[in-house]
Amino acid sequence: MDIKADFLIIGSGIAGLSYALKICAYGSVAIITKKDKKESNTNYAQGGIAAVVDADDTPDLHFIDTITAGDGLCKTDIVRIVVTEGPERVRDLVNWGVPFSRRKKNKTSEFDLGREGGHSRRRILHVKDLTGQEIEKILVQKVNENPGIKIYEDHICIDLITAKKLGQKNISKNICYGAYVLDRATGKVLTFVSKVTLLATGGAGKTYLYTTNPDISTGDGLAAAYRAGARIANMEFIQFHPTCLYHADAKNFLISEAVRGEGAILRLRDGTPFMAKYHELKDLAPRDIVARAIDAELKKSGDNCVYLDISHRRSSFIKSRFPNLYKKCLSFGLDMTSQPIPVVPAAHYICGGVLTDDYGETNITGLFASGEVACTGLHGANRLASNSLLEALVFSHRAAIKSIQQVHRRNYPKVAIPPWDSGNALDIEDLVVISHNWDEIRRLMWNYVGIVRTNKRLERAWARIQMLQKEITEYYWNSIITSDLIELRNIATVAGIIIASALRRKESRGLHYTIDYPKKVARLAQVDTIIKVRPRISAVLNRVISTAKARNKSKPSRFSLFSTVRKEEV
Repeated sequence: MDIKADFLIIGSGIAGLSYALKICAYGSVAIITKKDKKESNTNYAQGGIAAVVDADDTPDLHFIDTITAGDGLCKTDIVRIVVTEGPERVRDLVNWGVPFSRRKKNKTSEFDLGREGGHSRRRILHVKDLTGQEIEKILVQKVNENPGIKIYEDHICIDLITAKKLGQKNISKNICYGAYVLDRATGKVLTFVSKVTLLATGGAGKTYLYTTNPDISTGDGLAAAYRAGARIANMEFIQFHPTCLYHADAKNFLISEAVRGEGAILRLRDGTPFMAKYHELKDLAPRDIVARAIDAELKKSGDNCVYLDISHRRSSFIKSRFPNLYKKCLSFGLDMTSQPIPVVPAAHYICGGVLTDDYGETNITGLFASGEVACTGLHGANRLASNSLLEALVFSHRAAIKSIQQVHRRNYPKVAIPPWDSGNALDIEDLVVISHNWDEIRRLMWNYVGIVRTNKRLERAWARIQMLQKEITEYYWNSIITSDLIELRNIATVAGIIIASALRRKESRGLHYTIDYPKKVARLAQVDTIIKVRPRISAVLNRVISTAKARNKSKPSRFSLFSTVRKEEV
């Protein structure tokens, strides 16, 4: 079944929903989201959104802080765009109804501003410690009020539909025509045809064993864009949040950096503070430095965790500033007003992604990307705390401007788009294969491609991920599509891109730290690591596809669509 929409949005976080509200007056809008529309990384953002709204702050100071955190790899023109346009985009949120916390006695700002690592001023707007949840709630309400926007929940993108995949000739540039999408409830594959497509699928934290991300973060947009021929940049820069709650019953619970912003101190098991040894800003050092410091201390001590202590602040302040965090810790038997919180680093944010221009468009015409899935050049080698929600707002707004222009110029594709055909593919019988490969990839990435890297670990990871990709590819092409299989294929693809990117960067910069190349290399400043589908065909994958074709004698359309996908190598 074909579903036509002028604008197709894949993802329902702040990037996708804010974009939808900006473009809904100019055409029909379809949003696909693989679980509940509220389930997104945005919903889990505790800290807030960084923007210059205080009289004591300036865009120049925000610019300097961002550039400093990015460790020489930020695109300065992009940073300037974000820090100057950001305040107006935050005003959009206020106008939509987001109830940012306010401070009556604050003479320089109407807002109660927090401070986080790497920031020279208080500039973090927040709604207590549930900022992302409140933003998501308001945006979902606004979208639900608009009859021109239709949301398809429990739908997951399988692959993008492009001109080159359809075998179109005599085109100078690839074009995106929409996506094949699995309806998780019925098992049917739908064809979404669009004039413009926005990827807003968030990150890929589930590629790692320990992560602060929700279960949906499997790199779906990254993998689909890569298979379609989009350029992927700087995927070696994985931000590990320093403070994830360490507790047997806690799953992916983040202790916001705002806690350190309000004076919390990192301590060893015996109570000794240690961050002064690693950075002049101590506990407010950038995240990569804090994560590596914790990793180093744990390796020295053999302990399982360090401790984050804010018990020296007034109990009333802690309960007021961090009500959700206080209640959550208390549910695990931890009273943060009187005892330190056990914490460990965990995979948190990908600073690389689908490479875009300054209006969020990729190298594929009609395909845009915004939010964590995108690499705009803002974050460089390390993201400054709370810049992510701001980036999503700014680039969804800019993507809206350019995509509205494109929708007015473009018609729906005249070329016939074949429906999805599973041919003689069989239902999955051995689900243990999926769970085993899933677990192996995540452990592989945590052990070999983590906070501190070496050539030997990366080479081992590369050898193993190639074998796993071969196994998964064969399994994928011989089985009826399921959500679990799609996600497994995607994390295998993203893991391969991360490993390949890390092997290419022969220096330590920002979030990429390798013992074999511990220093920065000046000539690599402003040099992006770009991964894309290569024109040569992998002999290994060819054999896999040939075997699958032989077993599937009807030669369904999904094989013809693989004519370019089978070239996927990093």
